[in-house]
Amino acid sequence: MSQTAIPHTDNTQANNDLPGSPLEKMLHSAQALGLLPANAQPTADPGRPWPVVLLTLLGAWLAALPVLAIFALFAGRWLLDGAGTYVVGALALAGAVALLRAQGLALFLEQIAIPALFTGGWLLGFALVRDGPHLLAAATLLLITLAVAAAVPQHWLRTLLGGAAAGLWAWTVGATWHHLHRSIDVTILWGALHVALLTWVGLLALQHQALGQHNRLAVALEPLACGWVVAVLCGLAQLSGMTFMLAGVLGGSGGLWEPANHTTGSGASSLVSVNQVGSVALVLAAGWVAQRAWPALRQPQAAALLLVLAVLGFFMPTLGAALLALAITGTTQRWRQAAVAALAAAWMVGSFYYQLAWPLATKAMVLAGCGAVLGLLAWTALRAAQHTATAQPAHSTAPAAQAAGAIGAIGATPRIAIWALVLGLACTLLVANVGIAQKEHTIAQGRKVFVPLAPVDPRSLMQGDYMRLNFQLPAERITYEELAWGQRPHAVGTLDERGVVQWLRIDLAEAPLQAGEMRFALTPRDGQWTLVTDAWYFREGDAARWETAKFGEFRVEPDGKALLVGLADAQLRGIAP
Repeated sequence: MSQTAIPHTDNTQANNDLPGSPLEKMLHSAQALGLLPANAQPTADPGRPWPVVLLTLLGAWLAALPVLAIFALFAGRWLLDGAGTYVVGALALAGAVALLRAQGLALFLEQIAIPALFTGGWLLGFALVRDGPHLLAAATLLLITLAVAAAVPQHWLRTLLGGAAAGLWAWTVGATWHHLHRSIDVTILWGALHVALLTWVGLLALQHQALGQHNRLAVALEPLACGWVVAVLCGLAQLSGMTFMLAGVLGGSGGLWEPANHTTGSGASSLVSVNQVGSVALVLAAGWVAQRAWPALRQPQAAALLLVLAVLGFFMPTLGAALLALAITGTTQRWRQAAVAALAAAWMVGSFYYQLAWPLATKAMVLAGCGAVLGLLAWTALRAAQHTATAQPAHSTAPAAQAAGAIGAIGATPRIAIWALVLGLACTLLVANVGIAQKEHTIAQGRKVFVPLAPVDPRSLMQGDYMRLNFQLPAERITYEELAWGQRPHAVGTLDERGVVQWLRIDLAEAPLQAGEMRFALTPRDGQWTLVTDAWYFREGDAARWETAKFGEFRVEPDGKALLVGLADAQLRGIAP
């Protein structure tokens, strides 16, 4: 297919001189480039404020749900077990698409088509998964989703369908691997999501090729690609695990690289190496995209920054994809998508703290070393900008003088930047020292308590240079649904003459205590509640020393705040590190 070249002209000043609103200026530029016909006019404002649309959508859902429930009640088993699932799903989907494509439709009828669309898609998905292999179900649902996205005119709905299509495409890739190899591992999800990311790159390339020749296709691909990349980034962030500090509130820990999530054997280790190399390659690809669009990055400092990001990408196998998405969306001025990519990258860096596949000392050295290099690069960049501004000759031409002024503005801010760095360092040290002081207070003032360790599978007790801890807790449990936001349950017990806790019950923090009772605040870990932590780290080669551990030694404050300070053997003798 031949490609029509779009002339590159600098119309910035001309556009600024045009009369009218920014939309009219944009329309004029698109007509000048041949992207729109000469008689194109902006559509009239429908005059629907978003609160009205939101309330109408809520009313449509409230009206549709009882109707759907009554229909399901009367349809009975025919709807769930027989061909009725396909019939009703297809009719609901087709009717919803017809309503959404209708011109001049009332707002309520347009919004009531959304529940019908989701219901039809869910019924078809349920029937396909029920009656056939997952590969066929995923591929069929993907084609249906893309067909619906092409049929509906609403851009926001195409964005949602793009996200659904990305998930279905990743599911198709994973199901294909399972069909061919009869096995699947969590690391295969890495490959499936990265295939989805590369597919998004292909969608953008197709959109670029369509500009000038098939503009309708290019316009339709934009919201689809937007939802696609956001869904992929969310999947990668979920795969990387819970991010720093948030795990203490929501629970969870390491994601893809937690040792418990890997299969044994050479296949798993080879996949790990492929993931790491792939992440580094994507980081380098992101750097190439950025410097190709922004020539100012073609300098040694940018190369050093890219090297630091490549190191981080090696230790964080999902980071490369996020940085590539950030580079592409940033250089193409898709700023909202770039913000999502930046947030996903920050999430992945924070999740590195919980990746138990790496020793804590290694993680600390990696983060501290990369932070030091980034700080040095920032300092040298400010110094270079200041030197360039002061060395600019006085007889510079107007453009050069403007450039010197811009560089001078950058160079004039090193004092502010230095103070900002000092303030940030001071805040970091303040937070760290406050945390240290709190723990020292707990160690000094807290009551010594021994908590028995529950029996664990010996294959999962020792893993590298840390051991899994499974403390005995009361048999009763409190689910997340029973707690308010941010609320944690407490284990209540008494101490025997040796200082070993005897558990009584699980209760809330507000519940009163009886005489002799004390409370222990529980911590969420991987969807369950544990006491402070579920892991104990030690130096490499010291595993045999810690195998005799039978108790955890805690310091507990009156409010239930506990701190694990060591492990003890069956005679309550502390095990020296």
